[in-house]
Amino acid sequence: MGFGEDEEILQDFLVEAGEILENLSEQLVQLERQPDDSELLNAIFRGFHTVKGGAGFLQLTEMVECCHVTENLFDILRNGKRSVTSELMDVVLEALDVINRQFDNVSKGESLTAPAPELIATLERLVACEDLHEASAAATQIADASNTTANASANNTVRAGNDITDDEFETLLDALNGESSTTSEGSAENDSESSADMSEDEFDALLDQLHGKGQGPGVAAPVPASTNDNISDDEFEALLDELHGKGKAPAVGVSQANTSSTASASTSDEITDDEFESLLDQLHGKGNAPAVTAATDKPASKPSTPAVSKKEPEQKAAPAAQPVAQAKPQARQPAEKMQAQDSNSKSPAQAETTVRVDTQRLDEIMNMVGELVLVRNRLVRLGDSAQNEPLSKAVANLDVVTADLQSSVMKTRMQPIKKVFGRFPRVVRDLARSLKKEISLDLMGEDTDLDKNLVEALADPLVHLVRNSVDHGIELPDVREANGKPRQGSVILAAEQEGDHILLSITDDGAGMDPDKLRQIAVNKGLYDQDAVQRLSDAEAFDLIFAPGFSTKVEISDVSGRGVGMDVVKTKINQLNGSIEIQSTLGKGTRINIKVPLTLAIMPTLMVMLENQTFALPLVSVNEIFHMNLRKSHVVDGQECVAVRDQAIPIFYLKNWLVRGPKVDARSMGEGHVVIVTVGTRRIGFVVDQLVGQEEVVIKPLGKMLQGTPGMAGATITGDGTIALILDVPSLLARYSNS
Repeated sequence: MGFGEDEEILQDFLVEAGEILENLSEQLVQLERQPDDSELLNAIFRGFHTVKGGAGFLQLTEMVECCHVTENLFDILRNGKRSVTSELMDVVLEALDVINRQFDNVSKGESLTAPAPELIATLERLVACEDLHEASAAATQIADASNTTANASANNTVRAGNDITDDEFETLLDALNGESSTTSEGSAENDSESSADMSEDEFDALLDQLHGKGQGPGVAAPVPASTNDNISDDEFEALLDELHGKGKAPAVGVSQANTSSTASASTSDEITDDEFESLLDQLHGKGNAPAVTAATDKPASKPSTPAVSKKEPEQKAAPAAQPVAQAKPQARQPAEKMQAQDSNSKSPAQAETTVRVDTQRLDEIMNMVGELVLVRNRLVRLGDSAQNEPLSKAVANLDVVTADLQSSVMKTRMQPIKKVFGRFPRVVRDLARSLKKEISLDLMGEDTDLDKNLVEALADPLVHLVRNSVDHGIELPDVREANGKPRQGSVILAAEQEGDHILLSITDDGAGMDPDKLRQIAVNKGLYDQDAVQRLSDAEAFDLIFAPGFSTKVEISDVSGRGVGMDVVKTKINQLNGSIEIQSTLGKGTRINIKVPLTLAIMPTLMVMLENQTFALPLVSVNEIFHMNLRKSHVVDGQECVAVRDQAIPIFYLKNWLVRGPKVDARSMGEGHVVIVTVGTRRIGFVVDQLVGQEEVVIKPLGKMLQGTPGMAGATITGDGTIALILDVPSLLARYSNS
C-alpha cells in the first residue's frame, strides 16, 4: 500500500492521528464517568472528525466509514438527543479498536481491514435513536389514539389527506394572532372542546414565547421588527405540541379545495418538510415576520373558518415586512465593523517552535555524548594527578559543560510517562466490566518525564501489575459492602521523580495479602521447608509472588491463575536496573513500588577491584558499604552470613565467581570490604578486594562472543582508560549463588 508523493503527508497524518487516538481511549473512559461533560463530548467529536478528515484526504475509505458514523453518534450525544450509557460506550470503544487496527495497517503499509457490517449497523441504529423510539412506541401509540379520538369528535368537517380540521387551524391562528377561543362564551360546543387542551397560563406562556413578554392578545398595530422575528423550528414544534399533544404534529394543507374529504385520515400523520415550509410561508409570508392583527371585529359567536391560501397571509404580513427589511442593514453594520476590527487586530502568525527529529538521530547524539563523558572522566583523572593549576581549571570547566550537555541531550529523549498511563483507563474499564466489579482509576504524575526506551519497556510490566490489582486486589461490590467499604474500589497509578530515579506505584484499596497464606503456598509448592518459611519476614513473604509458577488463584481464568507473569515482571524490572517491592495490609489494600533510573544510556556505578580487574556495580542496587572482620561470620541454613544491626545478611565472595584462582573464604581473607546490595526485598553482601569510588559510565554492549554471559550487563571504559565489566546483580545471583 503505497502513497507515492503523499508519503510526507502520510507521515504527518500518522503523527497527528496517533496522538489523537491515544487520547481518545482515555477520553472515552472519562466520558463514561462524566457523561454530562460537554467540553469532553466536543473534544471527542473533534477527535473523530480530525482523524476522518486526514483519512479522507489519503483516501482511506474504510477508516473514513468507521470514523464518520462514530462522529455522527457523538454529534447526537452532544446535542442531547441521547445520553451516555455503558452499553453505548461498549460499541464506541469497539469502533475505536477497529480504527486503531486500521491505523496500524496504515503505519505498516498494509491494506486496511474493513469494519464489520454488524458494528456499522449498530452505530447507525444508535445514531437514528431506533432503540429510544422502540422504547417509547407504546406510549406514543396511546397518545396518538387519544388525540385522534378527541380531534375526530370536535368537528364533522375536516380536510382531505393530511390537512387539519377547521377548528384546529382556527385555534392555531388564534394562538398566533393573540386571540383565545375561550374568550367567546357563546361559541359552539365543539369550539370549546378543540381549545380545551390549553390553560390560560399555558396560552400566556405561548404568547410570551412568540412575541415577547408582555404582548397580549389583540394587538392592533404591527409589532416592531426587533420583537416580532420569525419563530424558530423549535418554537413551532413547541406550539404544535401544545395544540395536539407531544409527538403528534398535524399536517397543514395549503388550499381550500381539500375541504371535501372525510375526517378519518389526517390526525395521525406527521407533517412533512414541504408541508412545514408551506405552513411557515402561509403564516408569516416568505421570509417575513408574523403580523399580529386586531380581532375586535370578530363576532362573539362561533368564528368563521377562514379560507387558507398562500396569498392571504402574505398580504396580511406586508405591513410588518417593511420594518424588518429596514432593520436588517442597520443591524448588519455593527457586525461588519466588528469583523473588520477583528481582522485588523489579529496578530501575525507565530513562527513554529517545534521540530520533528528522528529518534535514531537522537540516539546517535546520545552515543556521541557518551563518548564525550568517557573522555571527560579520563581528563578529570589526569587533572587530579597533574600539578598544573590552569589545566585543572580547564578540566573542571569541561566537566561542568559536559554535564550540562549530557543533561540537555537526555531531556531530548525524555517522554512523559502519560504515554504509558494513557492506556490504563481502558484496561481497567474493560476488565472491571468483565469481572462485574466497580473500580475507579486515578492517574497521578502523568507529566513525569522518562527516557523513551524506559517508557516502552515499562508498558507491559505495568499492564500486568494493574490487571493483577483489579483481579486479585479489588473485591466484588457485595463483598466490599459487607466489609464496610464503598462498593466502588479504587486503583491509583502514580509516578514521581526521586533524584536520578523514577518511583512508580500501583495502589489499591482491596483485600490486601495474607503473608501466612503466602508462606503456606510456598511450602506446598516446595519452594521452602516449614522451618525456613517461618523465618521469612512479611516483606519477604510478599516477595514470594514473584517466584515462577506461584499463584494465589484457585481457579484458572483468562485473566490470571496460571502463575506466570509476576516473575516476568520482576525479571523485566531487574533488566532495567530497577527494583520492585510490595507493601500490603490484610483487608486494607496493597501498594507496589517500582524504582527505575531516569535513563539507561548513562549509569552511575560503584567501581570495585577484584585483584587487578575493575568491575562496576549499578549504584541503584548499592545499599551501604562497610569494612569488617569476616571471621565473625556464621552459617545459617548452609549459607555464610554476617550480622548487621541484628539482621543476618548472606555474603558472597565475588572473587570466587569472577576471577580464576583458589577459592577464598573468611579464614583466608580475615578482613574485607562488604558492599550490601538490595535485590527486590532481599539484602545480600558482596565481599570485594578494593573500593575505587563512584563514577558515571556509558553502557556499551558486549561483543558477539560475550553476549549472554551470566551476570554481565555490559562494559564501559573507566577514567584511567581500562575496560570494566558492568555487573547484572540479579542474574549474577541466579547463576552463581547455588554453586
